[in-house]
Amino acid sequence: MNDAQTTPNIPNTPETVAAVDLGSNSFHMIVGKLDNKQLVIVDRLRDAVRLGGGLLPDKTLSSEAWERALESLSRMGQRLRTLPHHDVRAVGTNTMRQIRDGGAFLKAAEDALGHPIEIIGGREEARLVYLGVAHGLAAGSETRLVVDIGGGSTEVILGEGLEARERESLFMGCVSMTNRFFAGGKISDEAMERAVLAGRVELRPVRRMFHANQWQTAVGSSGTIKAIERVAIANGWSNEGITRSALKKLRRALVAAGHIDNVKLEGLADDRRPVFAGGVAVLSAVFKALDIELMLVSDLALREGLLYELVGHIQHIDIRDSTIQAVMQRFGVDKKQATRVETTARALLRQVQDNWELTDPEHNLMLNWASRLHEIGLVISHNSFHKHGAYILANADLPGFTRPQQAVLAALVRVHRRRFVDAEFAKLPRQIAECTKRLAVLLRLSALMHRGRGGSHKPPMKISASNLEVRVDFPDGWLSEHPLTEAEIAREAEYLATAGMTLKYA
Repeated sequence: MNDAQTTPNIPNTPETVAAVDLGSNSFHMIVGKLDNKQLVIVDRLRDAVRLGGGLLPDKTLSSEAWERALESLSRMGQRLRTLPHHDVRAVGTNTMRQIRDGGAFLKAAEDALGHPIEIIGGREEARLVYLGVAHGLAAGSETRLVVDIGGGSTEVILGEGLEARERESLFMGCVSMTNRFFAGGKISDEAMERAVLAGRVELRPVRRMFHANQWQTAVGSSGTIKAIERVAIANGWSNEGITRSALKKLRRALVAAGHIDNVKLEGLADDRRPVFAGGVAVLSAVFKALDIELMLVSDLALREGLLYELVGHIQHIDIRDSTIQAVMQRFGVDKKQATRVETTARALLRQVQDNWELTDPEHNLMLNWASRLHEIGLVISHNSFHKHGAYILANADLPGFTRPQQAVLAALVRVHRRRFVDAEFAKLPRQIAECTKRLAVLLRLSALMHRGRGGSHKPPMKISASNLEVRVDFPDGWLSEHPLTEAEIAREAEYLATAGMTLKYA
């Protein structure tokens, strides 16, 4: 089932990072080590889990797919159990996005792996694919088209250097296309033509954006595209990469075989065979729609992108900072006000982080970013701007952020003023709901202190917290000299009381 040799547990060293890609066709684990600030791959594991093939009509998993997935994740978990969570990043893609079982499979998967699993959106998947591929290409200023065919989706990206400029995720992949047009393994000329046409229809809305006149080099990644290249070269149809002519000969060979079991192509691995026809149809559609003559093939993909981003975090390079800056600019955020609120929020967090178990670096980052973005809804309306801001953050394309992270930002912005809507936290994953609620209290107090929007000096606030109780102390006499602030804090105590929290102040 896997193509890696059994190795011992990964050693827990500060230079070791790992990525796990839970794709619709295969699960991949990759481990890297920093050597003189360069990433060196030290271990790989691939399991052909076929998760997408086990997705039932009601969007739950078959027992067979469930068992295959947990078996693979348990094996990976044995290797990664000594690594801290912040040095491992595991992501689920198209099929994981579709599963509707109340989180039962996700919880079982996380227990088997021993690390949190993020479900990422299609465009975020595309960004990470490009990041991985770009690190394997020679430096240059040309515009590149990158195509990645997964089991349930296909990502197309335009980029320059290490930056993805345009990203789209299309609802077609080798597993889904095989199930739709080549059920039972039968391959006919009519089925192949229908499959390619369906792919071209899927590409039609983005054809102009990614057409050949928009880029200089086309690069493919993923197991499907690498398998197609191996077959093309092994059969003498191509010397390097995949050509339009080689792809046409490959389609003819598949149709001539009539059934996937009869396909005897040099270079085609047995574990790739069941979904090969669907993958060929998807790539054929991409070639035709985007007018590609030659596609080079990269050994790097999503999992390498995850690793390089982890390394960036270790070296204090976080694309999410750039994303936040871009959002602030786009929505005309008052930067001085945002900085005032952020500074106060950070000061409050330092005082309660131990008692409230908010010591994870991500807690600090989320509070900082929510402080900077808490007023983005003002661009829409002054009325209920916290609701508008929350909607934007929950639904916007935010490069670098996972869906749960966006949900946290949205919840913080939604409840930073007016009623403390406890139901907002019930929407979050259980393991992050309570800490997000506590961060929200800190953001509310910080925004309250700067409601006057002035640059006047605010007194040092002493804050303590224990479970559901918060106490804020001001210098002697300060509150009596600032009756508006005192009235607002009294109102805040009423708001928090409705959520079962007690705010004391003096």
